[in-house]
Amino acid sequence: MSGFEGSFLGAQDKISPKAIMECKICWTPYDPAEGDDTRQVLPGTPFLDLPDDWSCPNCDAPKEQFLVSEDPGAQDVLEAQHIKNRTDLLETDFTEVWHAKMRDVPMVNKVLHVQAVGWKMHQGRPLGVLISPWFMNLIMLPAEDEDWSGLQAGAKEDISFASGTYEFIHNTRDMVGGYKACSLFSPMGEFKTQGQAVDVAKAVMVALFDAENMAETDRQADIRAAREDEIAAVAEAEAAAAEAAAEEPEIPVLPSRRQVLTVGVSES
Repeated sequence: MSGFEGSFLGAQDKISPKAIMECKICWTPYDPAEGDDTRQVLPGTPFLDLPDDWSCPNCDAPKEQFLVSEDPGAQDVLEAQHIKNRTDLLETDFTEVWHAKMRDVPMVNKVLHVQAVGWKMHQGRPLGVLISPWFMNLIMLPAEDEDWSGLQAGAKEDISFASGTYEFIHNTRDMVGGYKACSLFSPMGEFKTQGQAVDVAKAVMVALFDAENMAETDRQADIRAAREDEIAAVAEAEAAAAEAAAEEPEIPVLPSRRQVLTVGVSES
């Protein structure tokens, strides 16, 4: 749609699919939940998706003459734009790292590229997965009114979600600023395509907020202070379970923390 004269000075990216528009000539509303029977527009059709030749069913005014009456999805649009602005910086920053420092490192998976996946607002902070050719991390960024520039690189923090408590490492970068990262995969050699990595990242974001995963993991009530101790303990538990399974085949091996969080893909 060109020459739009409506609200926000014609900025269509500020109008959500839920926006109820109103003709500024005769004040006839267009509600996407209802559609438009006169032009056989189905319910659920956003105003911006109407045909270019659609006009006001009452006075025939063109689409360009409609204004926003109310927009229940406006906050969603603002949050989506905020997340995009933040993740664009994240992708740009780590893409520069990839080209400048990591491209020739043997451990990298060159079929992959830097991509932010599954991001959402969680308790006012952007949260999602960052894929790169050498790692996949769960990343948390600060809220708009928070300043994480003083985070101490390498410091550890336990953060709880519906599925359990996970260890995040603090870090800062000039472009991104302060952020907190929980390692999911590193290195990334087991992924055959970018699409496979994206599917796993999306599954992580679902599993993270699924309380049923809490009972399935082998995590202890208190997360160990040091990451090295935790990895060693999980490895020892898995080895013991595997040995028991070899003697008693009917005894199942419990999934590890990463297997649950990544929906078992790490072993497929």
